[in-house]
Amino acid sequence: MKRQVYIIGSKGIPANYGGFETFVEKLTQYQASQEIHYNVFCLYENSQKAQIPGEYFSHNQATCINIAVPSIGPAKAVYYDLKALAYGIRLAEEHHDEHPIFYVLTCRIGPFIGFFKRKIEKLGGKLYINPDGHEWLRAKWSYPVKRYWKLSERLMMKHGDLIICDSKNIESYIKERYNRYHPKTEYIAYGTETATSTLSYTDEQVNEWFQKQKISENDYYLVVGRFVPENNYRAIIQAFMKSTTKKKLMLVTNVAENAFFKELKAETQFHLDSRIRFVGTVYDQELLKYIRENAFAYIHGHEVGGTNPSLLEALAMTKLNLLLGVPFNREVAENGTLYWEKDNLAAQIAVAEGLDQATIGQLHAASALRIQEQYTWPKIVNQYEALLTE
Repeated sequence: MKRQVYIIGSKGIPANYGGFETFVEKLTQYQASQEIHYNVFCLYENSQKAQIPGEYFSHNQATCINIAVPSIGPAKAVYYDLKALAYGIRLAEEHHDEHPIFYVLTCRIGPFIGFFKRKIEKLGGKLYINPDGHEWLRAKWSYPVKRYWKLSERLMMKHGDLIICDSKNIESYIKERYNRYHPKTEYIAYGTETATSTLSYTDEQVNEWFQKQKISENDYYLVVGRFVPENNYRAIIQAFMKSTTKKKLMLVTNVAENAFFKELKAETQFHLDSRIRFVGTVYDQELLKYIRENAFAYIHGHEVGGTNPSLLEALAMTKLNLLLGVPFNREVAENGTLYWEKDNLAAQIAVAEGLDQATIGQLHAASALRIQEQYTWPKIVNQYEALLTE
């Protein structure tokens, strides 16, 4: 009988955006073991957008189960996880699964997890948890919500049979902060694709995008990521405005004139600097690869979380990378990049533009090798399959 693995916490597959969603997509896409069957819970509204109706469907050999939840604000994600986990336990009971694994992505449901853990134990199953990053540090949360996240994380760590961390720094944090629970941990990184873009400068979508943005290859710095304060858009924009570079700053992000955008605009007046461009999201993955490959440099300001997907993509594809020098980023990139602090990015931009092509080539080779050796999806999936079939 195959080991049944129930995955709770992603918005679902098929996926073309989002960290956990991409992880589940690749975990099922690159599946090699015939001893595992994945059951992936999906947010019904996302499946609707992808024109996938019904309660059940199949994707990448996995059984996908749509879960409908009402729009109830921040509590929606908590309700979604609870409903999905309860559904998964019921399916495992009905199918008489042998030693099922319930893999919960992130720590939203800690106050309720003890109840579900007892049910999982009665099934002879195991509860695996991916804590993601330090969610309680995100600036978007109010003080009460941050307190909830801290409590929830603690209770998830208390009840988890195994904590799977995609960052060694996160693993160390879990072991130190929750040592009274003696958590069992496993480090398995996040992965990325390493194939180059199938597009060239003659392709229509490439021409259309570059002409629309009024830029050319190698003439821009690139930022890709969620438009949230902890990704340090303020520090990046302020430093870029101070710099003397003639290149553009292309910000590929999901800004929609939200409160943070308005605050930053009023504070920095970035809209008066013709070099700075907010260009929206790019969902065409081949086009996004091409944009990454042909940037002069990528600027990464993320400081909350584990192994960040956009960082891995940049290290694999972009010739030169400027990373905020926090432990998470240094752990991943090691010596294949330039690092900056919040008070010296403008100076590091000047350093970057003073590098010769040979040095840039050496940095790119080092970062690409780092990805090839440690962060490819086949390697990551192989590690997961070994763990899930123990």
